[in-house]
This record gives sequence, structure tokens and C-alpha cells, in this order.
Amino acid sequence: MTTHPDAGAATEEGTLYERLGGEKGVGVLIDRFYEKVIADPELAPFFAKASLVNLLKMQREFFAAALDGPQNYSGLALASAHAGRHISASNFSRYVTLLLDTLTEIGVKPRDIHAVVDRIAMYADDITGGGSIGG
Repeated sequence: MTTHPDAGAATEEGTLYERLGGEKGVGVLIDRFYEKVIADPELAPFFAKASLVNLLKMQREFFAAALDGPQNYSGLALASAHAGRHISASNFSRYVTLLLDTLTEIGVKPRDIHAVVDRIAMYADDITGGGSIGG
């Protein structure tokens, strides 16, 4: 997994992972976020055959690692994991919209919302197979 240029950089307030509440906060984020993702008519088909338990476990691990947490992401490389799934830039944009909604709902500060989205958007090409997230 590649890391963000600022990965590991902590402010006096802690890392982004810590500012989101550490393991517990990331767990809440992923649980609420994936409730939305799985219920979304555009995104649900991508997860129809997935084990929800495994999906949530891997997403907690991925987000924690991407947000400067102590965890390492042990899953497949993102490009490999998403290859052949035909995930469009529009699908990825919808995913990010639901992420924004969830971060706002759980009370994450605006600057941290932007930082989380920036981190996840770094992986758009790996998930969509290239191109921009503009649609």
C-alpha cells in the first residue's frame, strides 16, 4: 500500500487516525459508512457476493492504515482486488459522497473530513483502473 506524503506526520493533536478516535472511531466510521454503501442502489451490486464480516474487517484495516494508524493493511493490492469489477469514476464518486455524508454525521471536524477524503481519493486510479474521478 502506498502512503500519503504526509503519512505518519502527527500534529500536536495527533495523527488523523487518532483525531478520528483511533480503532473505535474508525470502527464506527466503517460500520455506518458501509450501512450506506450496502444500501445504495448504485454501489450495492459490487458487494452482493462479499462476506460482510470480511469486508468490514478489511475496510477497518485499510482505513486505519491509510489514516496513519498503527495497523498494516494485509489485503490484496487495491488494483488487484478491484480488477475486472468495472468500477467507474462515477461509482467511486458516489462512494466518496457517502463517505463525506458519514464523516459529517458522526461529527468529524471539516478539516479532518477533507483530509480523510484526500487520503481515500489517492487510491481512485487503483480502484477504477485509471482515469479521473470526475465521472
